[in-house]
Formats: sequence, structure tokens, C-alpha cells
Amino acid sequence: MVKHIKGIPSVKKAVYDLIASRRPISKAEIMEHFQLTSSSLTRLLDEMTREGWIMESGFGQSTGGRRPILYQVNAGFRYILGLDISRIYSVLGLYDMEMKPLELVRWNMDEQMTPQRLVEHVGRQVRELLAHHRIPHEMVLGLGVGAVGPLSREQGLILNPLYFAAPGWYNVPLRSWLAEATGLPVILENGANTALTGEHWMVRGEDIRHMLYVHVGTGLRSAMISNGRIVHGAIDMEGSIGQMIIQTDGPRLHGTGNYGALEAFASVQAVEQQVRARSKMSRAQWSGGNLAIKPEAINFATIAQALEEGNEYVREIFTQSAAYMGIGLANLINTLHPERIILGGVMISASDLFYHTAIAVAEQNIYYSDSYQPEFSRGILQETAVSTGAAVMVWNEMDM
Repeated sequence: MVKHIKGIPSVKKAVYDLIASRRPISKAEIMEHFQLTSSSLTRLLDEMTREGWIMESGFGQSTGGRRPILYQVNAGFRYILGLDISRIYSVLGLYDMEMKPLELVRWNMDEQMTPQRLVEHVGRQVRELLAHHRIPHEMVLGLGVGAVGPLSREQGLILNPLYFAAPGWYNVPLRSWLAEATGLPVILENGANTALTGEHWMVRGEDIRHMLYVHVGTGLRSAMISNGRIVHGAIDMEGSIGQMIIQTDGPRLHGTGNYGALEAFASVQAVEQQVRARSKMSRAQWSGGNLAIKPEAINFATIAQALEEGNEYVREIFTQSAAYMGIGLANLINTLHPERIILGGVMISASDLFYHTAIAVAEQNIYYSDSYQPEFSRGILQETAVSTGAAVMVWNEMDM
């Protein structure tokens, strides 16, 4: 790592965080949160204003004397990059200090996008973004990366993720490669954690302390915030939710993992597998619309289109898959007791049917349902949650 990034927040950073979350805010309101004298806080605010971190933003309401000066973050003082690496597509975002995206670049993760080519592409895109927005390299605090796991955050490695279209995704030293390609400090985290970090940032003013994020896509991924902090286990296995056993004599997905695991019922691959099998058994079921093709050619895009066109057989498979997802959600909720559950991924975005069915089944199986009723949401950021959360990681660890 190089300049700007550190681990323990200072009082200065804590004040800055508060200003960012409660903008605009007066000195008196800041005083309510810190054991600082009035003169000490005045000096700190003056210093942060001189350095450019914050700026005055007008005056608040008078309570009998002078109208108080209000403060807010200086959005253009520095910039941060956030990168989302998933199996289907990747997104690179350029963000200001209020986490507003100035530009987002997206590309497919096809058979040609090996780790080396991805790193080269990211390096090139970073240079083009900064040139286009006329931002000097030294004004960028760093690059946050949210990637498909499992990975080693300490070593900066992507270990052995499944289902990438391109070869080579095994023990990839991604952090060091990206740092060399961009000349920036890089933070690596799994994508589920960064997505939840991004969504939590968007509701930071609501003081939600316990949040659960579940991504339903090619694989299943989850993340949890408890007491305002991301929960990290002894190892990074964001996809372990997919191995939750919900039917002891059930199938395995592609002959791997646990028998009866959730991923064998409620993932993109599971739905594709079921639709193809049904298509082979009875071609009459798929004689019209978007599924009038060979079973081997059926993929999630054609299935989603068939669902939109009203194919009853696809609707039945989606409904059943969503019900299993609801059971998995109920198991997590009964264990973790989050205040809010964010559901993301292509299965959620592709179908209101899947989303609402999964929630309905989960709610029916929540223990203590009379006194405990968590909120469900698709989130605010949705498809940009990972890249935004990756940028927030850098924001959280920056040195002032």
C-alpha cells in the first residue's frame, strides 16, 4: 500500500464522517457527538476547511442569536475508483467524495477476459477516465475492488472462483497487479461485502445497525453487517450460502457441492438446468415464443424472455425456485436477525415474481414474527452496489 490509506480513524476523520453523513451540519450539531471543547472543534473545522476537505454551505436557522454556519464535504477535493468484478460483467466507476459516480464503464466478462487482460483493460480505462474528467492522478485516493470469491484479502489474491468464462482465474495476485497497472493503492474485498457496504452507505442516516445482503445470480453470495461493521469469518467464503442444505436427499449442482444445497434450486444455473431438462422431456411445452430452440441453446436470457412472454412452464420453475430461496432466507434471518435484508443479482432484477415469492415464503417462516419483522428491499444502488461499495471502502480507510 502507498499513501492515503490507513486502518484506525482519527478524531478528524470521525468528524469528517459525521459531516458526510449528516450534510449540511452545524458546529453545535457536531458538538453533540464528540467530547471536544468549542475552541478545539472550531480549530479542527477551520483546519479541514483550509485543507479543502470540507466547505461552508450557508447558514442554518437561528435559535436566538447568529445563524450558525453549516458545513458539508467538498465533493471535488479528491476522487476514488471502484471496481466490480463478477462472472458476467465488470464495472469501473469514478466517484467524488460524496460517492456520486462521475462515470461508469461496463464490459462483459467473456471467454477472452483472462485476469491479465482484465488488469490491462482496467489500467487503460483508469487513464481514460481521468483524462476525460481532467483529474490529475495525484487527486485519486485509491482503487477499491469488489470481486467474486473466495479470496484472500490479506494477500490480495483471488483464489479459485468457479464459473468464469475465461481461463486463468486461480491464485491471481489481483491487488498487486492492479496497483502496478494503475499506480494507485488498492483494497480488495469480496463483492457481497462491498455491495452491502455500498447499500449501507446509502442509508447511513437511518442508523441501521444490522443488515443482510443476498446476491442471487450465477452463484449465491451473502454478506452481513452487525453493529455497523462487516462480519468477516475465519476464511473468505462469500458463496457458502449456496451450500446451505435445504433438502437432505436433493440434487447437487453440476455434481459438486452438498446434496440438496440451496444453489441447486435457486440460482441461474439451477433454473437453466431445470428448463433444459423440461425442454428435453416435452418439446410441446416449449413450442412457441423465445424457447422454440434446441435445449442446449437455452440460457438465462432466453428463459427471462420466455417468462416475460407468459410461458407457464418457466413461471412454474421460477416460482418453485423462489420458494426454495425463501426457505434459505428464513434460515439466515432466524440465525442472524437483521433489521433489513437487501436482495440483489440477476434472478432478483429479472423477475418480480421471484423477488416477491421469495419474500413471502421467508416471512411465513420467520420465528418471533409477531415481534420481529425485518424489512426487505432490492436496495438503492442495485447494479452499481459493488463498485460503489468498493469506493466506499477506500473512503473509509483514507488518511486525513
